[in-house]
Amino acid sequence: MRKLATAVVAAGLFFGGMGVAVADAKHDLIMKSSGVEFVGTYQWQPTTQVPSGLHLKGELRDKNSDDGHNVYLRVQVERYAWSRLKGVQKKNVKVDEVYHDGAVLKTKEVRMEVCRDRGSLRPDNCSPERLFSRR
Repeated sequence: MRKLATAVVAAGLFFGGMGVAVADAKHDLIMKSSGVEFVGTYQWQPTTQVPSGLHLKGELRDKNSDDGHNVYLRVQVERYAWSRLKGVQKKNVKVDEVYHDGAVLKTKEVRMEVCRDRGSLRPDNCSPERLFSRR
């Protein structure tokens, strides 16, 4: 009887874990604007993992290498200030970052956009802002 109960509990934990793995699966991500593109994947880290945030992996690309402008990825975690991950002119930059709020156990919201830096006199052109939220 005890072995049967142990088997039932183990099966429940196994299939329950499969549901969590499906919920935190990788998703394809493409963000682009004139002259800039990010192609990669995103995945929410499990809440048991530290840091528990949005794992972003891919390439930030300068799509118009002759324009003389740099590109960057702008990210806002929760409601903190925006941060920049700068690209390199005429090159692709590999991105492998986890964006998280160090003050909480479970980061719930990340906003992101890719932009082309057109200097101080002209406004940057950016992709539409994307909101990633954990349920």
